Amino acid sequence: MRKMYALIAALMVTVFVLAGCQTEGGGEKASASQEEKQQVTLNIELSKNKGEKVLANKEVTVEKGTVLMEVMKNNFEVAEKDGFITGIKGITASEEEQKAWMFTINGESSMVGANKYEVKQGDEIVFDLQSWE
Repeated sequence: MRKMYALIAALMVTVFVLAGCQTEGGGEKASASQEEKQQVTLNIELSKNKGEKVLANKEVTVEKGTVLMEVMKNNFEVAEKDGFITGIKGITASEEEQKAWMFTINGESSMVGANKYEVKQGDEIVFDLQSWE
């Protein structure tokens, strides 16, 4: 009978040790998948009249593959129409004044809309409310 209890105790210890190893291994897998979700950091500046007045400057960290429109909506009060940003922080573009929110990426005018551009590490993005004349 004593041998049976010893055998059961040994079996239980083995099961606990194996369960502990699996938990550690699962933790390593979880941290590896976290590392796979790469992050990118970028800077967003809001200004008026081709940089005459800076309204905000914010460093943002997001998952790689995030589109600019999503970044803007998550960090600023944004109004949009048909994929175009028409207002940021309550400041809206006006057709009467012929003004619009234009943006540059790393000093270059964007060739795609904010709803199409995937942000990249180190991007310097400037949204500027300016005349389109």
